[in-house]
Amino acid sequence: MVLEKRTPSGREKDEASVKLLEKLRAGLHSSDSSIARQAAFKLSWMQEDGFDILQEALLGRSSRRTKYAAAYGLRSMHGRMKTMALNLLEGGSKHRDRDIKNVCGQALKLLSQSARRGGRSQAKKNAQRFEIKQIPDRGRRRGRSAKRRGGRATPTR
Repeated sequence: MVLEKRTPSGREKDEASVKLLEKLRAGLHSSDSSIARQAAFKLSWMQEDGFDILQEALLGRSSRRTKYAAAYGLRSMHGRMKTMALNLLEGGSKHRDRDIKNVCGQALKLLSQSARRGGRSQAKKNAQRFEIKQIPDRGRRRGRSAKRRGGRATPTR
């Protein structure tokens, strides 16, 4: 798929950031799903610009593999854009396009499963904790006293 030139948003500071965003955008549209997911994860750390690219990939005319990678990036979104990403996924689950609806529904399902699993694992960790008690040190006293006497631990006859 040939990508159209993306117009910079104006938030990019220099030419290097524009090149990086273009590289990640091309990686997101890659035919290798591993490369697409890695690019989506890296875009999830880039606040507005990453969100714009992931939104374009999810809602635009792209392959299903790209849409799944974009949904992965939106699920992994950090910071203040996380709520916007969740809102986008919820809106996408009501979209009229079947592919977008399925991808967003699956992403929301995975998010809810990870939230439930995280709660259980925390409760499980707390249940497995045990209290450490101090044990009296009786055996060490006998050994020291024999050494202090200057002799052996057992007398010989």
